[in-house]
Amino acid sequence: MNSIEYIKVDVNSRIPKYKQIVDSVMDAIGKGLLEKGEKIPSINEVSEECLLSRDTVEKAYGILRRQNIIESVKGKGYYVARADFSSKIKVLFLINKLSTYKMRIFNSFVQTLGSKAQVDLFIYHCEPSVFKDILAKRAKEYDQFVIMPHFKNEHLQHMGCTGEILEVIRKIPEERLIILDRNILSLSMKAGRIYQDFSEDIYVALSKGLDKVKKYQKIILVYPSKSVYPYPKGIVSGFIKFCAEHAIDYEVLDEIYDSMELQLHDLFIIIEEADLVNLVKQLRDRHYKFGEDIGIISYNDTPLKELLGITVISTDFTKMGTEAAEMILQDKKITQKNDFNLIDRHSV
Repeated sequence: MNSIEYIKVDVNSRIPKYKQIVDSVMDAIGKGLLEKGEKIPSINEVSEECLLSRDTVEKAYGILRRQNIIESVKGKGYYVARADFSSKIKVLFLINKLSTYKMRIFNSFVQTLGSKAQVDLFIYHCEPSVFKDILAKRAKEYDQFVIMPHFKNEHLQHMGCTGEILEVIRKIPEERLIILDRNILSLSMKAGRIYQDFSEDIYVALSKGLDKVKKYQKIILVYPSKSVYPYPKGIVSGFIKFCAEHAIDYEVLDEIYDSMELQLHDLFIIIEEADLVNLVKQLRDRHYKFGEDIGIISYNDTPLKELLGITVISTDFTKMGTEAAEMILQDKKITQKNDFNLIDRHSV
């Protein structure tokens, strides 16, 4: 078969000509007329044979390259990169841990994409070596990459992206990359971002509830400094900034200990659910009422916290997943700070 014959362009169709080229190539691969590694016509050949502008063909080939359907070899031309594809977009979704919050992001992401994509979930457990290994082995298999970059060092402390990690991420074409939860400024601004500002978020959220917060004599932040899945240190700095600015007595603890020295009119800000459960049990054992004797604010919302009437400070996990999916559906990468709010219930 003449290599140009499978590219069909109907000048009377309302389908954009670049889209007709994309569909023609994908259809030829799907029917087995083109195989992996086979050379396809050059941009100039398609332009001349189909009486199209070079820009139109370049746009089509650009889309096929971004979807990893074709690849260019310098000085040789364009070749079929893979033949085992469906019309679905293949997405690698890479998160640091499996939790209720992360799954809300993932589920809303998948639901928004619907049948248009195949999404594979990978977990690297905050381990830089596992993260790098997954991307090294899988980079060529996917059209889009959604990455949540949270790492830990040998002391189980939250750390940023090292130069080595950034080098791995930069190998992903920027137009195929979405970073969730963090705003990594050293990456190209052409990559998508939906991020939290951990320091500013807690500061602003607590400021919105200042009237209720100030009725307590002391605020205790329970921040697990050495957790299997560490939390960003910005949470602590934003908390301290809030307390210092409003002259509020505060303390930072690693955990809720058994037989805590509880004092009336203390307010606890709890990050991990195990600590929340431990504190609530101790309050009930002593017949304290939360929201009256002792206040509780939990970090990150869940349906159970809503059911129990626990006040939370939380980002909108569902929105984060939905917005990431929309970037892929619209083929438009943007930088956007995700909503973070104080949800006032009955525990403050």
